[in-house]
Amino acid sequence: MTFTTAIDNNGWLLNAQRHPSPNYDQRPANTLIDLLVIHNISLPPGVFGGNWIDDLFLNRLNAAAHPYFLTIAQLRVSAHLLIRRDGTLIQYVPFIYRAWHAGQSCFQGRERCNDYSIGIELEGTDHIPFTDEQYQTLNTSITQLRHTYLAITSERIVGHSDIAPERKTDPGAAFDWTRISEVKMY
Repeated sequence: MTFTTAIDNNGWLLNAQRHPSPNYDQRPANTLIDLLVIHNISLPPGVFGGNWIDDLFLNRLNAAAHPYFLTIAQLRVSAHLLIRRDGTLIQYVPFIYRAWHAGQSCFQGRERCNDYSIGIELEGTDHIPFTDEQYQTLNTSITQLRHTYLAITSERIVGHSDIAPERKTDPGAAFDWTRISEVKMY
């Protein structure tokens, strides 16, 4: 079976909506992208839908719109991808650039995971099951990414909690890791 890459030369996934975030920068020279980090996010916590995640990643979150937003509106964060509850795929940062998703982090003794990773956010929480549509979009995205970034092996697909265990718990207990075990390379 022939697999045509779904990622253009500028690092955009062709089947994703594009919502370009200003929250990115250059990866260090000659960096091998070899890690995929899965996160979850909901804004406000436990609430799905709406434009709040976009607003956060695009630096336009209205701090007055919800009490929780007062604590995060000043953050400058992003992810490469977001997968909504209905499976909609949004890309904020081209993969060739460093998105600001992992924060202080370390994987197998190597710090600064943003330098060499791709971050995927799932709209959700640690304790509410993710949807079938999200797993389907996630599996498709992982397959597309692994076709382009060959160093992202199954062992290098991790949760935010794996790279920042003292700070983060996502994607959480509700994330079913066995749902991505059938990802195949072409």
